[in-house]
Amino acid sequence: MSNRWWRAFVASTDNRTGGGSGAKAAKRAFVALAIFVLLAGLVFWLDPSRFYLWVKAVHIMAVISWMAGMFYLPRLFIYHCDAEAGSVQSETFKVMEQRLLRIIMNPAMTIAWVLGVWMAWESDLWSDGWFIVKFVGVLAMSGAHGLLAKGVRLFGEDRNPYTARQWRMINEIPTVLMIVIVVMVIVRPF
Repeated sequence: MSNRWWRAFVASTDNRTGGGSGAKAAKRAFVALAIFVLLAGLVFWLDPSRFYLWVKAVHIMAVISWMAGMFYLPRLFIYHCDAEAGSVQSETFKVMEQRLLRIIMNPAMTIAWVLGVWMAWESDLWSDGWFIVKFVGVLAMSGAHGLLAKGVRLFGEDRNPYTARQWRMINEIPTVLMIVIVVMVIVRPF
């Protein structure tokens, strides 16, 4: 049964990315995730008292990966605006954008959310003022992620919704939100 699931997953990845080269990347990502889950289980089994710190470390790594994609994807859109629809360059940008979103950004955002919510629940932070502002910032960052995901879909259909200048302005949204979120977590002004 797992082989049937894997073949369907690879086929859908190949269809989305325009060829068979995505199968190797998908397999590597799946193997890396499986190894990570096994190592996380081993760490918890060996020293459960440090589990929260390991969760926090993975949460930070996921946030860094997510932010890297949030900063890079709009740059790809800016360059994609200059490529003629249907050209080899445009098709290359489509593959790059889709892979960045599906292989890096979506999993990183999901991991950051799941672990972040678990840590907030474990630490009972829901009523702290700084946490509420941070949480609203993360919700806004997720909305920006959705806007970029829509951009990937529309560029994939050769329907660019914005100019290069507008994408440059949109590129600043994650930066401003990141500043607010980091200040809330580190400084905790209220």
